[in-house]
Amino acid sequence: MKFGVVVFPGSNCDFDTFYVLNSVLQQKTVFLWHKEHNLQNVDCVILPGGFSYGDYLRSGAIAKFSPLMQEIKIFASYGGLILGICNGFQILLELGLLPGAMLMNKNLKFLCQFVFIRLENNQTPFTNKGKVGQVLRIPIAHYDGNYFAPEQKIQELKKNNQIIFRYSEASGKITPEANVNGSLENIAGLANKEGNILGIMPHPERASEAILGSEDGRIIFESIINYLNEKKKI
Repeated sequence: MKFGVVVFPGSNCDFDTFYVLNSVLQQKTVFLWHKEHNLQNVDCVILPGGFSYGDYLRSGAIAKFSPLMQEIKIFASYGGLILGICNGFQILLELGLLPGAMLMNKNLKFLCQFVFIRLENNQTPFTNKGKVGQVLRIPIAHYDGNYFAPEQKIQELKKNNQIIFRYSEASGKITPEANVNGSLENIAGLANKEGNILGIMPHPERASEAILGSEDGRIIFESIINYLNEKKKI
């Protein structure tokens, strides 16, 4: 299998993500320059965290016009796996591949800290190695991570089990205090209705080795690998 990590001007987690996939998890991984039109036959596209185009307009708003994004939209329409991390999540929202928008954090401050997130749905390509109710300790680093969508859309997300991760206490309890950025329904990650696209605000690539303080983020990458391995057997 083959992973592709998209590189934008301003990306700062592209090499982190590449390292985890290529060196830690021993998967073939390539960089995908945002101005190209070739996805290099990858099985999974990852939009990494960072500040694409310096967030000079709105997080992800300029990146959505990059040439490669047109190829990614086609890739998505055919069921291709796409993982958007932090700024990557914001880009997926701007592209319309996921519903809703990101507002500034409730305290109007950039947040860089470990948080706990509870796994709500393990029936996706990104979470099949986890258990429902499992709590992961993964860091965040963002200013615009306050997820918002109209109430009707929130109810639809609930109905379709598209809310994949929610901010929680270490115990797994969902509380306002655990919701550090103010996201509706404590949403930390969500998928599209078809399940082939996941956007998540915390950084799993920063929690994939014990030396970094947590290996919980590996669950997401290992789930993708497991899903693709099983798919190839069919």
